[in-house]
Amino acid sequence: MIIGCPKEVKVQEYRVGLTPDNVRAYVQEGHTVYVEHNAGVAIGFADEDYKAAGAILASKEEVFANAEMIIKVKEPIPSEYSYFKPNTVLYTYLHLAADRELTEMLIEKNISAVAYETIKTPAGLPCLQPMSQIAGRLAALESAKYSQITFGGRGQLFSGVPGTPKGKVLILGGGIVGLNAAQIAMGMGADVTIMDIDANRLAYIDQMFSMRIKTLFSSRENLLAELPEADAVIGAVLIPGAKAPKLVRREDLKLMKQGAILTDVAIDQGGCFETSKATTHNEPVYLVDGVVHYCVANMPGCVARTSTIALTNSTLKYGIELANKGVEAACRADSALKAGLNTYKGHITFQGVAQAFDLPYVEADVALG
Repeated sequence: MIIGCPKEVKVQEYRVGLTPDNVRAYVQEGHTVYVEHNAGVAIGFADEDYKAAGAILASKEEVFANAEMIIKVKEPIPSEYSYFKPNTVLYTYLHLAADRELTEMLIEKNISAVAYETIKTPAGLPCLQPMSQIAGRLAALESAKYSQITFGGRGQLFSGVPGTPKGKVLILGGGIVGLNAAQIAMGMGADVTIMDIDANRLAYIDQMFSMRIKTLFSSRENLLAELPEADAVIGAVLIPGAKAPKLVRREDLKLMKQGAILTDVAIDQGGCFETSKATTHNEPVYLVDGVVHYCVANMPGCVARTSTIALTNSTLKYGIELANKGVEAACRADSALKAGLNTYKGHITFQGVAQAFDLPYVEADVALG
């Protein structure tokens, strides 16, 4: 198969879909790999490294024109749509439930789109996990940073110092993002609370942190009781492939401290705060009713080298399967990959995406035939 790896074009996005080592792995399997010039140069992967691994260096136009499968990091944005040929395989993060325009483009061009974030094994979401770990850790760090009064925050140091109060961090969701956010926030000395709807998960978290953080069942009543005390709220909820629930409403902001911060890690899936809107690393925060909002849609992009290596460690295995067998045979043979198939031959094959836009849905098994 002919593989194409274009340079990412989102604002401040320096990750890349393939490392030179990944290229070498595809070439050893007999595939041809086109890599766009300077695709990885910002994070230390030079064109010479890709060429030595066996890649063909090319322009963006040449990458898309030749490739049968495009491997990216982030979902395509409108400026990239025209490059896609009909019937191409796209392997990347997609987050389609928050992007009707992209969904319609993929359907119109019969793109076979496999989303990293919905590839699922009995153990979990292997291609989402590394970015969730990074995003969770960054969420605590960025919340601490933008709590500084110079960014519109309260001026609350999360650790405090002897004789002063600690910052109070409320984390909504006890999954991978939430746990990693809690680890960093607690490591900074903050007073941490995690809310989740799974009582067993809360019991695990309680044991994991040796009862050093507070756990609460996620109910509307408990949320409203916690918001007035929080210096930072980290939204870490996930419904794979579907829109995130809006947990904090606009009306709730009046309960919060002036300068408190909402950090929405679920923004790729539409956000879990009603007042969330996607931001970039260039302009990461904005104020609503005196509450700081941090809603960067590609948070791990600011630690792009670590993120690229962590991501491709997980995605390479499935990419090789797609290249070796083709999307149809690979998805029939591997239920994890089949779960990742979001669009195929003009059909939406992931139910959460179809439900988000009230569009027709075809089960992957039926679409694959």
